[in-house]
Amino acid sequence: MLHLRIIAPTDRSTAVVDMLSADPAVTHVIVLPGAARSPRGDVVLCDVVREGADEVLAALRTLGVDKSGGVVGDGVDITLSASADRAARAAPGLGTDAVVWDEIAQKTGEETRLSATYLLLLTLATVIAGIAVLLDQPILIIGAMVVGPEFGPLAALSVALVRWRRQVVRRSVLALGVGFPIAIALTVLSTWALDGAGLIDKSMLLAERPVTDFIWRPDALSWVVGFLAGVAGMLSVTSNRSGSLVGVLISVTTVPAAANVAVALAYGVFPEAVGSVVQLLINLCAIVVAGVLTLLVQRLWWERVTARWSGAIRVGRFRLAPRRAAVAETEAAAPDRTAG
Repeated sequence: MLHLRIIAPTDRSTAVVDMLSADPAVTHVIVLPGAARSPRGDVVLCDVVREGADEVLAALRTLGVDKSGGVVGDGVDITLSASADRAARAAPGLGTDAVVWDEIAQKTGEETRLSATYLLLLTLATVIAGIAVLLDQPILIIGAMVVGPEFGPLAALSVALVRWRRQVVRRSVLALGVGFPIAIALTVLSTWALDGAGLIDKSMLLAERPVTDFIWRPDALSWVVGFLAGVAGMLSVTSNRSGSLVGVLISVTTVPAAANVAVALAYGVFPEAVGSVVQLLINLCAIVVAGVLTLLVQRLWWERVTARWSGAIRVGRFRLAPRRAAVAETEAAAPDRTAG
């Protein structure tokens, strides 16, 4: 469930409240007339189940609230409400399967900025992975996977390609296209510095490395792993269950490959560097393709789910599925079985 805080201009406040009140996926509607000061207007608070959030947000955009007022949404962790239960039953599908496009666009769009923090995290992850490659240490590889922030731009690129947001596509490609070369270059310098300090040497790279040797030997499984990681990562984002595990899942196919490129370049082992570059490109492409296909399948599947609730009726300028309304009316009219 999402909690929405809406600032509606006074001349549109009634239309907003009517729309929210008519939608059975919305509950806990509160109106605070004239409470907003910047921008000025009425404050409307409500909760909406995730299954119906896209329709509500689209209706608010149709009313122009996003331009002359504002809409802020937050996730709701705890809900003790019979009204909220009725809203969930009146909406199609399950909340974990629903894709709230504005939510994922906002969430992933924030990760496309080529910020100093992003570059620092990516560089630190690559340096750690570079040391892990030389030591053939899986524990350090895992540490690098946790630190790596690169799934943000990859997820944003997938969402932007599906919705065709060219500006976000450009920002995502810039974050990846500039971030990885900078991280690799700085990892080359760190490798030379550690070598100069006598902590590492070229023989460590040329030695047998059974744990990390696969990084610079791309094959069909490289694509499979990257693709599966992309599917898992995108599902976690759209279901609002992303966490550190997603970073681990995704980074295993990207940061270690970039680190191996840097270490191989530092020691002039160019065949290994080329293999690592191929591995990195395969993984990046596989993750983006998987993300795009996952979003397309989710969208098509959700359209099929909502089609069962089709034959919409009009409520003012908006359309509501009659089954949603019918279920809501039935639930409201039913006697409270918990009473007494």
